[in-house]
Amino acid sequence: MRSDTSFRSGDGTCAAWLYRPGTDDGGRRPAVVLAHGLGGTRQMRLAAYAERFSAAGYVCLVLDHRHFGASSGEPRQLLSVRRQLEDWRAAIAHVRGLEGVDPDRVVAWGTSFGGGHALTLAAEDRRLAAAIAQCPFTDGVASALAVPPLTSVRLTAVALRDRAGALAGRPPVYRPAAGEPGRTAFMTAHDALPGMTALGRGADDFDNRLTARSALDVLRYAPGRRASRIGCPLFVALCEPDTVAPSARARRQVSRAPRVEVRTYPVGHFAIYLGEAFEAAMADYLDFLARHVPVR
Repeated sequence: MRSDTSFRSGDGTCAAWLYRPGTDDGGRRPAVVLAHGLGGTRQMRLAAYAERFSAAGYVCLVLDHRHFGASSGEPRQLLSVRRQLEDWRAAIAHVRGLEGVDPDRVVAWGTSFGGGHALTLAAEDRRLAAAIAQCPFTDGVASALAVPPLTSVRLTAVALRDRAGALAGRPPVYRPAAGEPGRTAFMTAHDALPGMTALGRGADDFDNRLTARSALDVLRYAPGRRASRIGCPLFVALCEPDTVAPSARARRQVSRAPRVEVRTYPVGHFAIYLGEAFEAAMADYLDFLARHVPVR
């Protein structure tokens, strides 16, 4: 029951998949809005999550942020925190207006960098029924410290050059989203490139690049600091060890949320999308939703 759809966001359009449960009882159902992380698109394993949520009775909207995937936006592969949060707000508003959706039972689900966005939206949107953050990015400084210092210095230098070039109207400078250790890339842990490659397998829009200036947004973003303002039920799935979004800092930050449930999975940042780890996390997400946002 998946269909292609789109919605307006800011100066552009977000492409999305809309999942509706196979049976229609005529009532209004809860909905889940899903989006990916750093450089990710909906084709990179998000269908697996939406299919499970939809089978359990939830309407699902899976979006590509602007500048990524099938969504509009130039230059391509630009990560702008401001614009991505605009996309989330537009997606939530769009879902609330859909026929058959209960606008007061909408859930934000995000993974990695998108998990940080789920935290931000849960802190600001008091109407959200719940939020789920999978291996969430919570603090740009903590993530930068997880990268070798020389790599951080090189990436920052290229980012500043790219930002200056953008102001002068020059074409963007790109760096890999995931690269081998020692490369000037956004993620250089031993499991980053194999993990991104595994997620991108079968995705015809997989593009392992980001504009270098995106690093400046990543460094300044700290959604975990808003955790104490999250009033809705919150489920946080942490990976241990996590080479991209350090779990110790994330645990300290999200623990300030009044209604948080934290579960740790003994796998790396990219392994939770696949196999037994995916099955375990998915079962926990469905249990959490059944308790807090049940399908009536």
